[in-house]
Amino acid sequence: MSADQELTSLIFVPFPILSHLATAVKTAKLLADRDERLSITVLAMKLPIDTLIGSYTKNSPDARVKVVELPEDEPTFTKLIKSSKSPIFRYIESQKGTVRDAVAEIMKNSRSGRIAGFVIDMFCTAMIDVANELGVPTYMFFSSGAATLGLMFHLQSLRDDNNVDMMEYKNSDAAISIPTYVNPVPVGVWPSSVFEDSDFLDFAKRFRETKGIIVNTFLEFETHQIRSLSDDKKIPPVYPVGPILRADANKIEQENQKFSEIIRWLDKQPDSSVVFLCFGTHGCFEQDQVKEIAVALENSGHRFLWSLRKPPPKEKVEYPGEYENSEEVLPEGFLERTTETGKVIGWAPQMAVLSHPAVGGFVSHCGWNSTLESVWCGVPMAVWPLSAEQQANAFLMVKEFEMAVEIKMDYNKDSNVMVGAETIEKAIRQLMDPENEIRVKLRALKEKSRMALMEGGSSYNYLKHFVEDVVNNIS
Repeated sequence: MSADQELTSLIFVPFPILSHLATAVKTAKLLADRDERLSITVLAMKLPIDTLIGSYTKNSPDARVKVVELPEDEPTFTKLIKSSKSPIFRYIESQKGTVRDAVAEIMKNSRSGRIAGFVIDMFCTAMIDVANELGVPTYMFFSSGAATLGLMFHLQSLRDDNNVDMMEYKNSDAAISIPTYVNPVPVGVWPSSVFEDSDFLDFAKRFRETKGIIVNTFLEFETHQIRSLSDDKKIPPVYPVGPILRADANKIEQENQKFSEIIRWLDKQPDSSVVFLCFGTHGCFEQDQVKEIAVALENSGHRFLWSLRKPPPKEKVEYPGEYENSEEVLPEGFLERTTETGKVIGWAPQMAVLSHPAVGGFVSHCGWNSTLESVWCGVPMAVWPLSAEQQANAFLMVKEFEMAVEIKMDYNKDSNVMVGAETIEKAIRQLMDPENEIRVKLRALKEKSRMALMEGGSSYNYLKHFVEDVVNNIS
């Protein structure tokens, strides 16, 4: 960059959960690497329930991507836990002053040039108010896929433009047409927050105030979905720049002593022989369901690596933890009988596991990051969504793309019904069938996911357009 060329600064405000923060930092680095005019500051809010964020921020140095850790406000969070239905969203709203002060300090002391805008997480729309106060544009980073973004926009429009009461659909068997889906979308796979949290569609309403939306997907994957969004003039410009993956082989996880133990076990297994079960940051099951999964694995005869997490205490807002002794929830003798073919673990380095040649199938909650990692690694999924938009992702993969096997797709209805061992076993056998055509589709998509990021690829070009638009939008 020439001496007379002024830097353009972007402020990233990610959702205060490690997976969202890590993806935001990766996106920021992509932008900074693409254009030397860009300087990026990531403002990392911290939740008292997530101890990993502090470790992550200390291990993410970059010349032009600076991660600034905001002070933790435990008293406010504790108060909101006791009094609010959506404590994390309320907590983010309470941090507007903290973010405003941090940005004001950056503007006062920074040599990185003018602030070109905020890039906020999909759940941090409260920060649009801060950007407006400072007179800078807001862009959004949507960490799920284009289909789900279209679903949120459409339901929000039904509510606000057509006066439709969403509660009329609750527990309905209806399926409605959504522009970002080819098939009618059953109410049973809508995010449960549509019915449980009045704020959920308010987020989508505020998405429309932004200057553009970065989406973690790629054109060759969600072709119809992206074109549908781009054709809607009431929606801000959409930039599919993915797949943006959180590499599990970062310093935090490499330092975890379990990392090498897991990889050594996989090294001993034949190629494509292991089914990997992992259900994300929040994924866990009660003991009765754990036993059904164990019976299914044992009866299937397939090798397995199972990330088994302990449910948090019901009265606390915490993430699942680790079992001191997993035998207490598994069928008697299960570990001894499967000692040659299986391994039960707690924490799992998911990306590293999926990248290993021994892994041939992935039983997943179908979170969007996990879905993209499945695609990137070419490992087919059996889907078992548990919360949030995961069942909409599962519908996309199973029904729209025919790229995944269904275990259970609708967690809204009959949420307390046990998924039986026979159902799970059948899905595992189908998933691990070497002749399954899903494998062929995933192999082709694996190559396309890499090409999208290469020079001249679709995501590479969308990233270029985003940078150009950011620079052109500076008032």
